[in-house]
Amino acid sequence: MGKVTTGFSMSLDGFIARPNNEIGPLFDWYSSGGGEQEVPIGEGTIKMSTTGAEYIKEASAAAGALVTGRTLFDFTNAWGGRHPLDVPVVVLTHHPETIAPEWRKEGSPFTFVTEGIERAIERAQAIAGEKNVAVASASLVQQCLTAGLLDEIHIDLVPVLLGEGKRLFGHLDSELKLESTAATATPGVLHLTFRIIK
Repeated sequence: MGKVTTGFSMSLDGFIARPNNEIGPLFDWYSSGGGEQEVPIGEGTIKMSTTGAEYIKEASAAAGALVTGRTLFDFTNAWGGRHPLDVPVVVLTHHPETIAPEWRKEGSPFTFVTEGIERAIERAQAIAGEKNVAVASASLVQQCLTAGLLDEIHIDLVPVLLGEGKRLFGHLDSELKLESTAATATPGVLHLTFRIIK
């Protein structure tokens, strides 16, 4: 079984999005640094620096499933039917019956879970097999941390101050200790990896 991980681009003052959920400049690093390599993202490609491209390719190759919440699922309009990681997606929701039928039909890459974060992670692990499960929602990351389900955190630290917005670690119930396991600088971003000490 792989790890349960999460990864977010974050401003230097700790925000992962503006108050309206827009990401602003937090993903500008994807296309900065000369653009020597094309990287597939969903159904398209972007040009990235060689170092940034390798970082993204490694993270994508390690992922076997993604867990997200209903808010992000709706905000992205189900990523048009295909998440950029191109992996199956488990959506934690209280009302799967209100989701558009095209996302619920057989063969869809989406699985809907109503029984809580533990069940969503279990379902994603069954789908992912030996690969990692990525958690892609701030509220679900906080629930995973509280429940002791998260193994690793990746932060793409962007040299910008947003001043206000959505925080990844805004509502934690207790102190958690982390071990820094990697730090790599690429144009416009510092990639940081932390293991959660349990």
